[in-house]
Amino acid sequence: MSSATLTSTGVVPPGAEAAAPAAVAAPAEETRRARTSAGNPGVWWSGAIAALIWIAVGAVTRFIPNASIGFTEWNLTAEFGTGTALVGGLLLALAVIGPRLGAVAPVRGSGPWLIALAALTAVWQLLTAKYAVLPAPFFAPPQALVEVYLDDYARLADSFWNSLKLLAHGFFLGAAIGFLTGVGMGWSRVVGYWVHPLVRFIGPIPPTALLPLAFFFSPSSYAAAVFLIALATGFPVAVLTWSGVASVNRNYYDVARTMGASEWFLVLRVAIPAALPQVFVGLFMGLGGAFSVLVVAEMMGVKSGLGWYLTWAQGWASYTNMYAALIIMALLCSGLITLLFGVRDRVLSWQKGTLKW
Repeated sequence: MSSATLTSTGVVPPGAEAAAPAAVAAPAEETRRARTSAGNPGVWWSGAIAALIWIAVGAVTRFIPNASIGFTEWNLTAEFGTGTALVGGLLLALAVIGPRLGAVAPVRGSGPWLIALAALTAVWQLLTAKYAVLPAPFFAPPQALVEVYLDDYARLADSFWNSLKLLAHGFFLGAAIGFLTGVGMGWSRVVGYWVHPLVRFIGPIPPTALLPLAFFFSPSSYAAAVFLIALATGFPVAVLTWSGVASVNRNYYDVARTMGASEWFLVLRVAIPAALPQVFVGLFMGLGGAFSVLVVAEMMGVKSGLGWYLTWAQGWASYTNMYAALIIMALLCSGLITLLFGVRDRVLSWQKGTLKW
């Protein structure tokens, strides 16, 4: 009689009885390991590496003496070292315990950036305060920036508020005028005939080139700054709004007219909604141009603002204050553009993700 075994599922060859349980056990073991791994996520390794580098930055800051460079002393060195070491300790705790608590998911993708930022801070500290490779006062260590924010926060906050107010006045004025001009050029041939040459002639001129005329004809330096910012904003908004309105499919108008739509309905409910993607691109470009003009305008006339603060810091050779203001300006510009894109994604939810920031 053959040594093959007859089972309920068929004939099993000789020797297969021992192999079958192992084959069945292998997937079961893999499933058990997968479940164990899911229940025990382990360590957030990129966060742990970043934490160790931050702790090393704290040790370097605290225990390597600052280079002697004459009249300059870097205050808050010990405090900065303690603070960075504490940040590293908290980050290390998050990297070890956070995965078990599900608290790492929102920041897991930022691990490489945390490593790079910690490494950059270490190099920055070594090249400035510790070995003075980058000469003072043109370059300062990170604790000097912290000192500026702590000691001069009142002037920086006032400058930030005045810059934001000036930027808002100029940007919204320019955006409104540019939007209406673009809609008029795109919809009306008469408006396009008369306005289009002016836009092509005046629009490409850098607004800063008109700085003397703006200050001469404006009643105040603030009004001149608003005018220049509005000019920088209005040109891209007008051109892209005009392009958006002019490129609307004519079939949309024909369908609306067959249903009895008026001219105002065609403009407000067909042309403008269809042109909104182009309008937001113009607003994005206008905001960047407005911010560039803001700095120049504040350097020339106003009594408070981030541009004025930059001029004041350079006049006193306070380069650390200048760097502190530049960081605030970068955060302000990036934050406003992010806000603009948030509004765009809300208004044009059907087009979300086509233009990245």
